Amino acid sequence: MAQAYRLPKGGRIDRTKPVSFSFNGKPVQGYAGDTVASALLASGIHLVARSFKYHRPRGIVSHGSDEPNALLDVDRGRGRADPNNRATVAEIFDGLTVGSQNHWPSLDFDVGEVNDLLSPVIVSGFYYKTFMWPRSFWTKVYEPRIRAAAGLGRAPEIPDPDRYQYRHAHCDVLVVGSGPTGLAAALAASESGKRVILVDEQPELGGSLLHDVTSLIDGVTAQDWVRTALDTLDARTNVVILPRTTAVGYYNHNHIALAERVTDHLTDPSSNLPRERLWQVRARQVVLATGSHERPLVFADNDRPGIMMAESVRAYINRYGVAPGRQIVFATNGASAYTAAADARAAGLAVTMVDVRSEDECGPEAAHLRSMGCEVLTGHTLVGSRGRKRVNGLVVAPVGVDGRVGSLRTLPCDCVGMSGGWTPAIHLFSQSRGKARYEPSLDAFVPGTSVQAERSAGAAKGTYQLWECLSQGWAAGAEAAEHASERTFGATNSLVGFKPVRVLPTSTDPKRARAFVDFQNDVTAKDIKLAVREGFESIEHVKRYTTTGMATDQGKTSNMNALGLVADILDRPVPAVGTTTFRLPYTPTTFGAFVGPSRHHLFDPVRTTPIHEWAVAQGAEFENVGLWKRAWYFPKPGEDMHAAVARECKAARTGVGIFDASTLGKIEVVGPDAAEFMNRIYTNAWLKLEPGKCRYGLMLKEDGYIMDDGVVARLAPDRFHVTTTTGGAPRVLAHMEDYLQTEWPDLKVFLTSITEQYAVIALQGPKAREVLEPLVSDIDLSPEAFPHMSVRTGSICGVPCRLFRVSFTGELGFEINVPSDYGQSVWEALFERGQAYGITPYGTETMHVLRAEKGFIIVGQETDGTVTPDDLGLSGLIAKTKPDFVGKRSLSRPDIIGAGRKQLVGLMTDDPGEVLDEGAQIVTDPHQAIPMRMMGHVTSSYWSSNCGRSIALALLSGGRTRVGSRIYVTTPAGFTSAKVCEPVFFDPAGERVNA
Repeated sequence: MAQAYRLPKGGRIDRTKPVSFSFNGKPVQGYAGDTVASALLASGIHLVARSFKYHRPRGIVSHGSDEPNALLDVDRGRGRADPNNRATVAEIFDGLTVGSQNHWPSLDFDVGEVNDLLSPVIVSGFYYKTFMWPRSFWTKVYEPRIRAAAGLGRAPEIPDPDRYQYRHAHCDVLVVGSGPTGLAAALAASESGKRVILVDEQPELGGSLLHDVTSLIDGVTAQDWVRTALDTLDARTNVVILPRTTAVGYYNHNHIALAERVTDHLTDPSSNLPRERLWQVRARQVVLATGSHERPLVFADNDRPGIMMAESVRAYINRYGVAPGRQIVFATNGASAYTAAADARAAGLAVTMVDVRSEDECGPEAAHLRSMGCEVLTGHTLVGSRGRKRVNGLVVAPVGVDGRVGSLRTLPCDCVGMSGGWTPAIHLFSQSRGKARYEPSLDAFVPGTSVQAERSAGAAKGTYQLWECLSQGWAAGAEAAEHASERTFGATNSLVGFKPVRVLPTSTDPKRARAFVDFQNDVTAKDIKLAVREGFESIEHVKRYTTTGMATDQGKTSNMNALGLVADILDRPVPAVGTTTFRLPYTPTTFGAFVGPSRHHLFDPVRTTPIHEWAVAQGAEFENVGLWKRAWYFPKPGEDMHAAVARECKAARTGVGIFDASTLGKIEVVGPDAAEFMNRIYTNAWLKLEPGKCRYGLMLKEDGYIMDDGVVARLAPDRFHVTTTTGGAPRVLAHMEDYLQTEWPDLKVFLTSITEQYAVIALQGPKAREVLEPLVSDIDLSPEAFPHMSVRTGSICGVPCRLFRVSFTGELGFEINVPSDYGQSVWEALFERGQAYGITPYGTETMHVLRAEKGFIIVGQETDGTVTPDDLGLSGLIAKTKPDFVGKRSLSRPDIIGAGRKQLVGLMTDDPGEVLDEGAQIVTDPHQAIPMRMMGHVTSSYWSSNCGRSIALALLSGGRTRVGSRIYVTTPAGFTSAKVCEPVFFDPAGERVNA
């Protein structure tokens, strides 16, 4: 397709490198440096999409990431396709295939356009009013059709073949935006020698200066100044420059997420490169130089293809060498559009200017444009537009001092450049929790009070004079880097002057005129008026009722106009109406960028212990515990799980069992205030625990309910080795860090996860000491020197170890902690030594049975988030003399100390061979009327070969008072009876553990 609208010279494209791609199956020509949008406009293609609701023809509106209309399916080859790519951002390359969306059977002829004829009926909110009745139609008729019609584009149906990558970085100053403000900030900050990262979403850095062909900076053209600035930054080793990188999120503690597009612009990207890279940057200081977005004018039929933003017309002419039209009408309520009009005229295009402001309100810009041979109509309004697939006329009329619209006139044109003012891009500032303030002179919200180490500058702060943007940027960069440096810039003056207008005056019946506020979602000014009339006064409610601002551009072009309309209708100041929430991400971002490498086998990574391969070789069956693979049981030939577990349980009680406990969470708590920290975070006392001793620790949430438990060893006065449940390790560490950083920052304590540092081997059983003793040096294993609940350091098999005398089976037990690299070799040495004693490896199922025989709890099995220490019979672990600990005050709540709470008990079925179902409900009378009153439930249930019968643990209302009574438990067949007993079934005196 010929480039009929390509200007003969100019632009930053490379005319020596032609590029061919296809749009809706037809070939389109462009040059290296073109976007899809600029190449389409060069070929005279303005119709590129259909609107979501009415399927109205839509064209390219902007030249950047704020584009609401030109959303395309992009196929980069080899299955690399995705929907909703903005034509204004997508770079072209040979072989690229793009297609328009939301139409059938074709873009030119779309049967969905019948919705446009029904627009008087399907106004905003009609869904809520129409699909209420008949009720039976919702699931069978309405919902399926609404779902089929919803959405833009088609999701890919094959797996994404691309790779995505994460990268973490730190810097002293992060500058977001590389326009005049951002470049000045980066230059100033980098002078200090501190680490600077400069990011911009465009392929080229320079922002608005890339299409500025008239301004001078320091006596040179704007583009020459950009070139020199980038050369200077590139030569500084302390500067990282990231083009094609969007700051998509601003989080707490100056944590900023950057999405870098690495290969989307390449014809044949290397397989070594990811498609996108998500940078997670922690910056000491952030400079937001994000610029501003031009607003559309709101007038009847302002959505026709060919009606664009005035600054975008200028960008296409000067940056891409493209004339969006040969006969252009500019329409504005401010001065900035005059610069675009002058540049268009200088490029040889016919230009007419329509200005809402009166002649007296216009500055010298009007006279200058007239001197160039252009007609300038001041005090005029826009009544409508003409054309279908492309605008061919703009209907204008003068407006008298009384507000009346005069006689109509149609200005022939093939492009309209409109400018309704500018809106600072405060999205990242708002995400940082900064408080915006309304600036009446700009009719816009600007950054107000900062919350984080951040400063906004330039157009992002509502400053539009070029020399002021440069000066503000330099000052912001210098301040962020704590570098005393001042600069003044000599630059040509930018035009100023602006008159806010909500909806342009019209001679048409306002009830019939459709003046669009949100182009993508077909939201008009009268839709917003309808929403307010129907009682939706909150701007968030108006947004949801009308869907304005909910398009892929997230209201970048529509929000301020919508806010102003609501304010005018309610007769309230704009600040009283407020703003909608600026949500992350800043621009549409691929799921792949967020997921990164977490796909396929990395999506849910399998964690294995250092002894895993040995267990595999022994034929172990495994179960998933969190992300861990844990040996479940070790069957011998001919054994099922029940036989294997029964054998393993017997071996651990009569000889010696060996168990891999490496998955236990392990946290080292170190520092002068370590004991005080432990005293506050756990229920029991820690200040007087002697080094070399262990204690069972119980951790509560703030609501007084049990969160986690585990054995804690005091290695030294300032060092604790804390164990947690396997699944609870990350949660416990986060809980500890939360309190240490927010509630007790004065405590000198450091927390370190050492879960992967140590392999843990549990030797359990009467013969455990005999197996272990010959392999250990520097540790006396005698009961007198090493009693139960003690810890010692020494060596085993020549390997440093932390040896715990603890037991989760109720037998004589040791837990051997050795560096993970030595885990399997120490295990094998113990296993070989234990052959003479009938050593038996056992898995998690046996561990569960053994601990249940002793009545030991498992958090998450005997607890459900509503269980207190007293419910489990552990009230003795609540320190009576401590002034406070997490959850203490909640333990005195009436509902926690009231009668009738569920308490831990044991259950023995009348039939010793009957094993109850875990989760089975308990009643006292199986013959009561339905709905029955449930008294509790079974938490753990097993066959115990050591007890010669089934055993179960349960949470039962008033359980301790019911010991000796009979209850009834649900089964698949009905109910079975059981006796309530103490929750300890084996060795109730606890003699074996002290052997």
